[in-house]
Amino acid sequence: REKELEILCDKFRKEDGSWDVLVPGSGGKDSAYVAWYLKEKLGMNPLSVTWAPSIPTDIGRENLYNFIQAGYDNILGTPNGKIHKKLSKITFEEFGDNFLPFIYGQINFPYQIALKFDIPLVFFGEDGDVEYGGSFERYDQSQLDVSYSVKSKFSSLAPEYWKKFGVSEKDLKYYHGPSVEDIRKAGIEAHYFGYFTNWSPEKHYEVAKKYLGFKPSPVRSEGTYTNYASLDDKTDGFHYYMSLIKFGTGRATSDAAHQIRDNIISRDEGVDLVLQYDSEYPKLNEKEFLEYVEIDHQKLNEIFDKFRRDLIWKKENDHWSLKHQVKKL
Repeated sequence: REKELEILCDKFRKEDGSWDVLVPGSGGKDSAYVAWYLKEKLGMNPLSVTWAPSIPTDIGRENLYNFIQAGYDNILGTPNGKIHKKLSKITFEEFGDNFLPFIYGQINFPYQIALKFDIPLVFFGEDGDVEYGGSFERYDQSQLDVSYSVKSKFSSLAPEYWKKFGVSEKDLKYYHGPSVEDIRKAGIEAHYFGYFTNWSPEKHYEVAKKYLGFKPSPVRSEGTYTNYASLDDKTDGFHYYMSLIKFGTGRATSDAAHQIRDNIISRDEGVDLVLQYDSEYPKLNEKEFLEYVEIDHQKLNEIFDKFRRDLIWKKENDHWSLKHQVKKL
């Protein structure tokens, strides 16, 4: 597949020094690694495009700055703060995920930039379903279906849905992708870089640290045992905690499962890590998060309970616990 990657890059390579590939990313280890590989190993001229986090962290800002200073062009898209805050509050209450506005911008804003600057190739990092659990429908596919990737809740729900919250179509401009027709007419292709290489977060971390000025967090990330992934947004913790609420598996499960598959840790070690960290409540940035989405603890617990399923949770003496947990064999 490395040969496939070379052929793909040759197809879109520009000889005039202009950008020929776009890499969406925050300056974190994975997107930084993709941009580094395309530039240093394949001679491409990448533009990195960042969709700003809801509440930036100091380490996130520093890592993005260091990445740029290491020799990479970057465009930072920062949406209207009042609108983004309102959307985060709405989607947290309605869909149980404050991250939805960020995710839609993260996917769709790069397509807008690719069109604007005539960049024919877009490289997202990994396919989440393939790497972290989900559908294997795209296991042997590198290219994204544009009609699928630019679609969002914002575009599939009627404008009237958002109007009741005081949000207009104009407010959602940068959360929408360009039309599928415009993307196809421009000849833009989007691919998952993880299809072409062995997707290894640990390898990416080492490369980013060595060549791109990447620094881990000085403290362990809540809900897991690592300190080098998803460091740029103070609202991350509640995004991952809602995974635990909805599905019974949290951030430590995702990290441990990947490291078990990569033979970095044993399954028994993974079980111990999951039991120790998976259910950890994200208290570090709780105050800022509650102020950001404008709710109190009572409303927060109501939202938690709204998305708990009887299949997963049981309540005894006002205490919630999982009905099933991973065990050692």
